[in-house]
Amino acid sequence: MTDGIIKYDEMVQTALIGVVRDILFDTIENGLKGEHHFYITFQTNHPDVQIPTYLKERYEEDMTIVLQNQFWDLSVDDKHFEISLSFNRNKEHLYIPFDALLGFFDPSVDFGLHFNADAEATVEISEPEEKEILKVEKIDKAEQSPSVEKDNIVALDAFRNKK
Repeated sequence: MTDGIIKYDEMVQTALIGVVRDILFDTIENGLKGEHHFYITFQTNHPDVQIPTYLKERYEEDMTIVLQNQFWDLSVDDKHFEISLSFNRNKEHLYIPFDALLGFFDPSVDFGLHFNADAEATVEISEPEEKEILKVEKIDKAEQSPSVEKDNIVALDAFRNKK
């Protein structure tokens, strides 16, 4: 805060990332409760994201993953989370820094968070298209299409300094 301006947008962004981090820690400790499941959208072109090359080629800018029934090796620290998911029946490991997040949504309780990639960008969370979501769930639920509502998504645009 050396320039005399309180950076509310950065403070809110940090707090919201803390919410996601706490949710993931709780998932490690207690598993997914009830019908909870998470859509997590992140930048695949972020320099610290580590995903298989074929996924990076297919999803050049961003990707949405679904944490529901089948995921392994979830670990979380202050800066990132790691998880193994099944893609085309291949178990793949993902390394995702929290500052690469674009969105977090739990459709079971209609809760969502929107993150800005940087101070200049405006990213909108929209209903993900079925083909863009990488499903991680049991085969018997593969035909269910979750209804994605956006009423409770918290956008940070209102808090940004618009110079």
